[in-house]
Amino acid sequence: MNLLNDIWYDQLATPIGTLLLVADAQGLREVWFETGKHRKAPDPAWKQDTARLAFARRQLEEYFAGTRQHFDLPLHPLGTNFQVTVWQALADIPYGSTISYGELARRIGQPLAVRAVGAANGRNPLPIVLPCHRVIGANGSLTGFGGGLPTKRFLLEMEDQVARGDLFGPLTTREQSCRLG
Repeated sequence: MNLLNDIWYDQLATPIGTLLLVADAQGLREVWFETGKHRKAPDPAWKQDTARLAFARRQLEEYFAGTRQHFDLPLHPLGTNFQVTVWQALADIPYGSTISYGELARRIGQPLAVRAVGAANGRNPLPIVLPCHRVIGANGSLTGFGGGLPTKRFLLEMEDQVARGDLFGPLTTREQSCRLG
């Protein structure tokens, strides 16, 4: 068995639906939504292994429970140098806040590359962990998101509620269903 070529996956039930988690020996590679523009089925060559994805599962469960605001995971997203630069910058957007695509372009030192930043953001293979949902339009509008705009809205509202220290904490599953529906 060659661990360097092995890819493992697991599925995680969350308030926004089941997420497909994908990792290799170097770290978490992908997170896929079950609905929306970015969904993917496990490749037949991948091996389902709950134990190998436990590190990501636990932190995502804590995120959705409102007890984790920063991820501390080994990551291995595959992309161009430019895409990886954009994805790394996503990790610096504070929990419970948003920035525009223009601001993200400025943060990576390429203020004229707003469209390219938007395209790289749209190809982020690790949504939630690298929080592309925190990037919004310059006018404050919610723009494209692989999991769909209702999911983006839910994530932002959940983070805002937790960041404000709301006494009631994250939304209940029933409240989430009502808002996502």
